[in-house]
Order: sequence, then structure tokens, then C-alpha cells
Amino acid sequence: MVQRTVLKVLLSCEKCKKKLLKSVSSLQGVDKIEIDAAKGTLTVTGDADPYEIILQARKAIKCVEVVTIGPPPPAPKKEDEKKPPEKKPDHEFHICSCNMSLPNTCVVCQPWAVVHMPPEPCTTCTIM
Repeated sequence: MVQRTVLKVLLSCEKCKKKLLKSVSSLQGVDKIEIDAAKGTLTVTGDADPYEIILQARKAIKCVEVVTIGPPPPAPKKEDEKKPPEKKPDHEFHICSCNMSLPNTCVVCQPWAVVHMPPEPCTTCTIM
């Protein structure tokens, strides 16, 4: 049965995008893969198991969330038949907090080390 799996992914560089594409395309039953870096979505259509798609995506990129899993949309209708615009949900998707606050960082390519220092030196410690 053909299904469409849409995942929210954190793509911060071209290397991450290629790694994700290579990882997911290796699965059997994948017919079509679409990556929208601007929206941060990965759409996979085909007979592949959605669970396996999610696992492969998480191996490539750590920050992955499921948006939808279901049948693919029907073929586009003729332009003569117009339907009212659909309402978008009011909620936003939460991307995990793995280095999102740091500017220009790629979670996969550029790991950061954070060392917490006290604001003032400790005056009670003495070394003799």
C-alpha cells in the first residue's frame, strides 16, 4: 500500500541534506523523496514502512519529528473545479533543542562543547 510520510527535519547545511537523502533512499519501496529545506520537511512516498523511514532519518539527522503518515494526496483536479482554501492548524511544531540557540551551527557537522564557568572566581578555595 502506497503511503506518504512527512517528517519535520533540521537541515542546516547541504551536507546534512545529502546525508539524509542517501540514508532514506537506500530503503526498499521508496518511490519519491522530496526535501524542502525552507520549510524543513522531508516527504517520502512509496511502499516503504514509515517506521523504517523514521529510523533511517534519525540515523542521518538527530532532530526528526513526525508530521503526518497516511495515503498520498489524490491527483490534482481540473482548474475548473475550485474548492475553498483549507484552514491551517494553529499549532507549530517543536524542533528539539539540540544546539538550536547557537547561530550557524550544524548539529551533525559541527559539534560544540559547552563549558559552564561560574560568573566569579571562587574565593573560598585555596591551594597551598
